[in-house]
Amino acid sequence: MDSGDDLDRLLDEVEEKFCRGVSVAAPARGKDDGQKQNRFSTKSGQNSSSAADDIDAFLEELLEDDAPELKTETKGPQVEKKLPCHTGGRRCFPVFVGGSFMTNGVGTATSKSRSCDQLRCISCDFRVLMFDDCEWDSSCDYLFFRNNVPDRQKLRAKLKRSRGVRAYACQCSWFSCSEPTDLQDQAQLRWVCGKHLD
Repeated sequence: MDSGDDLDRLLDEVEEKFCRGVSVAAPARGKDDGQKQNRFSTKSGQNSSSAADDIDAFLEELLEDDAPELKTETKGPQVEKKLPCHTGGRRCFPVFVGGSFMTNGVGTATSKSRSCDQLRCISCDFRVLMFDDCEWDSSCDYLFFRNNVPDRQKLRAKLKRSRGVRAYACQCSWFSCSEPTDLQDQAQLRWVCGKHLD
């Protein structure tokens, strides 16, 4: 099946879903002036522009589902950068973490500039939480994380603002860094790429 058939099928689906109440009339010309009249007339008072808006929204939704795109999530002054990461069943190897300027994605030996955002601890079996532009206060201890993970609001009580740093925590471990760091070099952290562990 070629792309022309796919497009025809898609247009048929859109027409069936959104254009049931819209009838299409051939463009009419005046006898002398040649001006075109409106091509669409609606039944039961339905506004044709709202039908067109519905079609546009539907097509946008389809495009979002089919094509992975860059997502940015704004939180105050910082932006969490996300790539279409961990697609196609890919896992990070080796697993890297890094500061808030480091892009999230699938880390490999050749792409050390990507930080894994699917981390899971194999000790406590919790997902690892991340906080951009923050670092953990030196007063943090095991009981604090044990009692407060995964409540992000309660965890913020021990976070200090630090531009470029990213704070990580599960229920039994915590870590802050600003540079790309291979987790194999951090023996105290029992974190792995949790893509297939959810």
